Amino acid sequence: MNRRQILRIAGGGFIAAATASTFTGCSADMPPEAIAAWLPPADTLDIRRWVISHALLAPHAHNLQSWLVDLATPDTIVLRMDMKRLLPETDPLSRQLVISQGTFIELLDLAARQRGYRTEVKIFPEGEFDDKTPDARPTASVRLVLDAQVKPDPLFAQIFRRHTNRAAYETRAPDAAALQALTESVAGLPVTSGWVTLADDVAMKRHAQIAMDAWRTELVTPRTLLESYKVLRIGPKEIVQHRDGVSLNSPMLRAIAALGLFDRTQASAADSSEIKDQVAQFNAKIATTPAYFWLNTKRNDRTTQLLAGRAYVRAQLAATAHGLSMHPLSQALQEYTEQAPHYQAIHQLLGATEPGHTVQMWTRLGYGPSLSPSPRRGLDAHLPRT
Repeated sequence: MNRRQILRIAGGGFIAAATASTFTGCSADMPPEAIAAWLPPADTLDIRRWVISHALLAPHAHNLQSWLVDLATPDTIVLRMDMKRLLPETDPLSRQLVISQGTFIELLDLAARQRGYRTEVKIFPEGEFDDKTPDARPTASVRLVLDAQVKPDPLFAQIFRRHTNRAAYETRAPDAAALQALTESVAGLPVTSGWVTLADDVAMKRHAQIAMDAWRTELVTPRTLLESYKVLRIGPKEIVQHRDGVSLNSPMLRAIAALGLFDRTQASAADSSEIKDQVAQFNAKIATTPAYFWLNTKRNDRTTQLLAGRAYVRAQLAATAHGLSMHPLSQALQEYTEQAPHYQAIHQLLGATEPGHTVQMWTRLGYGPSLSPSPRRGLDAHLPRT
């Protein structure tokens, strides 16, 4: 790295190599302690701890893992949102975080079924929090009941293989069997799924343009960019300490951080080479996308958002079973002012224009390279603090 680059970092900029890695996926070679949660738990664990050990591998916005579980009542798991792990800038209404509560519940249910337990799930048992601000009331209460009639779900086998993949994809489109499997995976949930492939060139270009525009908007909005900077974990020490967020472990970035040259309190200028390089990196990956997948709902209350999360992780597991990867394109779905034009554009494109109709998830879909699991905080981190 040359002196000019170093000066740019010291002055508050974020070099291209750093920003490209930051938002396109975790660096490889994660410290073993950070990904220990991806090892299957022992069957001798209390059944509640066993199923939670699977549930905490669920996808979560910004990998924040804002799940708190209470085991005070026998045979029951009470799930709450961790109020210290919110995204007030990029997810101001906490819609994505409620979706992430749903992904947790779905993996918990799959794990319970694998051991012959039925889950009796009560969503928002003390009432929904309002449509703007979450609170500490439970998002769900789940009672586990041993039941000989319960059958395992084949999607369980994909839990340890499922990863969010933000890399470049192969350009071949998903086959019809895979797309049908995604549709079938969400049957019975209050969502409508859809997809588009390379066969529809006009629609694909429109998807790509909205994704690129929304991505740039998030980068050039200082407060939303800084929210992402806050969850960067650079080098083994930070990665192991936090085991969440976005992990970067390349030798160059570790060296820069060790020298104190990263300033994560300053957003890069909108016209800086750092932002331009990030945009170019993202656009290059969008150009490889062979398909897009989405989930719409007719309502946007908290229960529907949570159920959309259950649907999303089921679709992602079904995709994994067919060798496919997913990469959520969350930016255009976010409800802050600067994203409004892109929010409107993607809702128009996907037919969610009636009052209450909402695009809950929108993703790239394709055949991606293998990658390391993202860090997870482990079971004890999700239990009530004493």
